[in-house]
Amino acid sequence: MQNLKDHKIVEEFRMNGDWKNQSRQLKAKYSQLSDEDLKYESGKENELLKRLGTRLNKSREEVISVLKKVQPIK
Repeated sequence: MQNLKDHKIVEEFRMNGDWKNQSRQLKAKYSQLSDEDLKYESGKENELLKRLGTRLNKSREEVISVLKKVQPIK
């Protein structure tokens, strides 16, 4: 029987709202972020999450939490 701890559940994440505005908020809060770090293309959320995670030294889940704070409420 496999140990369930070995299998991580990866949270699906999709951007919504005005990314230009959201990226400005992120840049204001995290001065170490560059325009290149915040470059986003629709459908490439995972690439954005990896870049931000590396730059901010945060896990994927932590980056998603940061992004959700600047997204408009659905």
